[in-house]
Amino acid sequence: MASFENLLYDLDAESGILTITLNRPTKLNALNSATITEIGKAMQQALDDQQVRGIILTGSGEKAFVAGADIAELAALSEPLARRASEHGQEVFCIIEESPKPVIAAVNGFALGGGCELAMACHMRIAADNARFGQPEVNLGLIPGYGGTQRLTQLIGKGKALELMMTADMVKADEALRLGLVNHVVPAADLLTFTRELLGRILTKAPLAIGLVIDSVNAYFADDRHGYQTEANAFARCFVSQDFKEGTQAFLEKRPAAFIGK
Repeated sequence: MASFENLLYDLDAESGILTITLNRPTKLNALNSATITEIGKAMQQALDDQQVRGIILTGSGEKAFVAGADIAELAALSEPLARRASEHGQEVFCIIEESPKPVIAAVNGFALGGGCELAMACHMRIAADNARFGQPEVNLGLIPGYGGTQRLTQLIGKGKALELMMTADMVKADEALRLGLVNHVVPAADLLTFTRELLGRILTKAPLAIGLVIDSVNAYFADDRHGYQTEANAFARCFVSQDFKEGTQAFLEKRPAAFIGK
């Protein structure tokens, strides 16, 4: 098992819930290249570990989920290195987005720039009532580089996404909920409890089906995939799974299903 310098990796073996905590509190958990690489390694480790059934991403401390990118590191990049940094961030965040295991962001404060992009790569976002979201890159003469221009548009629509990215305005948690950027807003003290309960409900369902739901929804936004055909293929695949047989049998027998993910 890999060790991490900028992350905390905490698996609850009983529930199968892994909590990955961004842990650079003196930097408000800002993303540097090393941290992004560690996120990718942690996600790959989680995907390879059969004990991990669902994942929560959060930040350490009470102020920030991730307050942005490491500006000092960005300022030193050449054009070719900047392109590679963007591509690297996109690759890592796609690992999250394409994970067949559900990933929920528990946003415990500022989610700005790369932090907002990281949260948007997760399948759902739960915000503490003190959370703030934004893509302020234009203040630095930049644009979002880790998929933000694409995912923010997908989540809240073209017009509002353009407004937020061009004004660099921050939105509070309640506004993020109204826009559809987050799924729920809860008191900060209840954030992890609520997120674990939500993820726990998801984990009572068939794991194979959950993963196929994620894949089919992602196909809608992919230029090289046909969403309806992906759905039909996934629907058919379910019919040869042990989970489908167990789920239907459990329904007929009026008992809880015991899914195995196969």
